[in-house]
Amino acid sequence: MGILETIILSIIEGLTEFLPISSTGHMILASAAMNIHENEFVKTFEIAIQLGAIMAIALMYIKRFLQGIEIYIKLTVAFIPTAVVGLLAYKIIKEYLFNPVVVSVSLIIGGIILILIDNKISNKESKTLSLEKIPYKNAFFIGLMQCLSMIPGTSRAAATIIGGVVNGLDKKQATEFSFLLAIPTMFAATGYDLLKTPVSFSSNEIILLAIGLVIAFISAWFAVKIFLKVVELYGFKHFGYYRIILGIAFLIFMY
Repeated sequence: MGILETIILSIIEGLTEFLPISSTGHMILASAAMNIHENEFVKTFEIAIQLGAIMAIALMYIKRFLQGIEIYIKLTVAFIPTAVVGLLAYKIIKEYLFNPVVVSVSLIIGGIILILIDNKISNKESKTLSLEKIPYKNAFFIGLMQCLSMIPGTSRAAATIIGGVVNGLDKKQATEFSFLLAIPTMFAATGYDLLKTPVSFSSNEIILLAIGLVIAFISAWFAVKIFLKVVELYGFKHFGYYRIILGIAFLIFMY
């Protein structure tokens, strides 16, 4: 994998990490389209550069984390299901599910669900005053929904946003809780993957990782700002249409 491929994958990661369209799925599809061999370094790169995108969210919402410990407790409750399932299913997921077919099918199914959900929650008011007041059972359910995102193409953002809106949050609250939950989830996933992957990075690969982290950070920062405005104005259905079109197009491209 060269510098050009690194830049393209990193931009894709930053732009898609917090949108309900699956960043991992997009990178797998992009790697296949560019004929990038999915070796251990590439698989680890696709996960490690998520740290750059996560740092953008951490800085963007730093004031919220300084307001009190209540949000930390709710995020911990939501993170528990993912931590347990991730530890148990890590090897199977990485070995058998990281392929374009799984991604394409997941994109289509997730797109249909997003469209159906969006039609039901149009202009729906929140049952929760603030994210800090989310009931523990609701936070745990959102965490269970996040487990589905371990299937490439499902989208962690889509799973948690859907989990939020069906538990009484409005579109903006569900989106922001998804952003915040990404921080512990992706830090843990990336750290665990780096520990479990038997890869000795060369100096060139370290440079590629550094470039990827910086580009993912910058592109994620702008993507999140735009995404929040789009969600408030138009909802999630357009992302559903995009997922379906992309999934079908790539299945046709492959076969």
